[in-house]
Amino acid sequence: MNKTAIFYGSTGGNTKEAATLIHRELGGEAVADIFDVSKLKDASVFAPYENLVLGTSTWGDGDLQDDWYDFLKEFEKADLGSKKVALFGLGDQEGFGHAYLNGMKTLHDSAKKLGATIVGAWEDEGYSYDSSEAVVNGKFVGLALDADNQDELTPERVKNWCAELKKALSI
Repeated sequence: MNKTAIFYGSTGGNTKEAATLIHRELGGEAVADIFDVSKLKDASVFAPYENLVLGTSTWGDGDLQDDWYDFLKEFEKADLGSKKVALFGLGDQEGFGHAYLNGMKTLHDSAKKLGATIVGAWEDEGYSYDSSEAVVNGKFVGLALDADNQDELTPERVKNWCAELKKALSI
């Protein structure tokens, strides 16, 4: 089994809740460690893991969540060349539908630039947004969640995504 860790940044608590659901669905502490990026000091924390699951919310007009924004320079020092990275993002597709999940795309681009293999793309069906940088080739670059407008869909989306993720990450 590959060593896996979930890293999230959360301002209002919704991304932390999603990370906790994902952690539980992947198998809990027996399978994955979980970290709040606001408590991280440097990029060495990524080294022991083969698989990284990165979660963020999007704020304002497409901005990365503050804790990730503050940690991004440190994150970009990591060597992700041998790692698989999956992403999940939260956003408000009705209030900020013009920049839905752009923060997730920021993490995606950084991880890809660092050599990571990106897994866990998610269909964009069932969403109502105007524009998203996080859609590449007709799919979100990771799991798309909206705690403001579709919170009732979150548990099922997490369950289905994690079932696929377990295969992609060999866990």
